[in-house]
Amino acid sequence: MGELGKDIESAALRHDARAISAAVDALEALLAGQAPAHVERRRLRVAILEDDPDQLALERRWLEAAGHRCHGFARSADLIKEVGRETFDVFVLDWMLPELSGEKVLQWIRRTLPDRVPVMFATARDEESEIVEVLGLGADDYLVKPLRHAEFVARVEALDRRFSVAADSRNRKVGAYRFDPATRSVTVQGKAVALTPRMYEIARILFEKREALVSRGHLYEQVWGRPLEGGTRTVDTHVSRVRRALELDGRHGWKLSSIYQHGYRLEATRR
Repeated sequence: MGELGKDIESAALRHDARAISAAVDALEALLAGQAPAHVERRRLRVAILEDDPDQLALERRWLEAAGHRCHGFARSADLIKEVGRETFDVFVLDWMLPELSGEKVLQWIRRTLPDRVPVMFATARDEESEIVEVLGLGADDYLVKPLRHAEFVARVEALDRRFSVAADSRNRKVGAYRFDPATRSVTVQGKAVALTPRMYEIARILFEKREALVSRGHLYEQVWGRPLEGGTRTVDTHVSRVRRALELDGRHGWKLSSIYQHGYRLEATRR
């Protein structure tokens, strides 16, 4: 790299256009070879609380165009009800709502959910004191309307990355289970277990959200990339295979239980 820089500088001093061009081509080739590998974008399951139907449709369209799954709610009570039976990766909340304010919903989320799920406010309120207040209550990010397309999507994804980096590190080894994200493989007490790509992803999600309810809808959207179809047993079949393959019956310290009409919970059996 240093020699190429000297070659470019020397050619520039000589006003040698051909030498400059050759040196620049060599530099571009070197940089291309050192470019970081492409990182696959995580597909997120996002809950949006927004009482303006046009704004809600806009936020959903932006995130879904980026490959994410969005669930929109116009009323705070509807979101709270859904959180009781569904799981999400990120919450995007408006502040000013006709019933329960976004601030109160945030406080409910922080009191109720066992794990800290990232929460971003997207609101017209822009006073510094208000922003400081809601961040102090546990919000993780804050955007002032009118939102900008690219920034909105980037901030939601960055918020998830902030949490998922810590989660990936925390989830690589859980008791007898070790996950290798690079090879998408799992070992149990040092023994490799053969999993299909979908089985690996289901296992990853269950361990990432261990001790919490994970809905069938969440698993289906994340692993198959589309909304859950009524009557399908696909999720249950794959989860059963994961349970058998990883011996999630308590013998290695973790038990995977089915929660009737809701989903699954991976729970520790040894404290």
